Amino acid sequence: MTTTSSVTPVSTASTGSTSGTAQTATNAYGLSFNSLLQIILTQLTYQDPLKPMDNFEFVSQLAQFTQVEQGQTMVTDLQQQLAGQATSQAASLLGETVDVKSGTFSESGVVTAVALSSTTPTITIQTSGGQTISGLAVSAITQIRPGTATKTSSSNTGG
Repeated sequence: MTTTSSVTPVSTASTGSTSGTAQTATNAYGLSFNSLLQIILTQLTYQDPLKPMDNFEFVSQLAQFTQVEQGQTMVTDLQQQLAGQATSQAASLLGETVDVKSGTFSESGVVTAVALSSTTPTITIQTSGGQTISGLAVSAITQIRPGTATKTSSSNTGG
């Protein structure tokens, strides 16, 4: 009696950053996902027709490749979520007074701008002496205090 099993194709949503996903696969496994698929297609092309690959072995390999692809997609999604959190965190610092340590100096100032052009957000502060310092990493902040500007929307009740 021959047992047949059905293989359901796995589809994944495109996240728009396939190069990052491919790079993750290359770093983690030494081959990109497309290279892994090429290997399995080569195996199928050159297998002995009188001794075909066992169905269980073939399905097992497909499952392993699917797991690799899902892992790549998960890493990409987590990286996007992390970038979103970093952006949100940096934007919430606008108007706050921060202490920043950079190398050998420590400076305090009010966050006046957030730059989102690089892979990680950077802040610009204005010190009490009027000096503007740009390009500071959020990770360089050692302390956050409420800014000098009032953040209440309206304290007048009208009357």
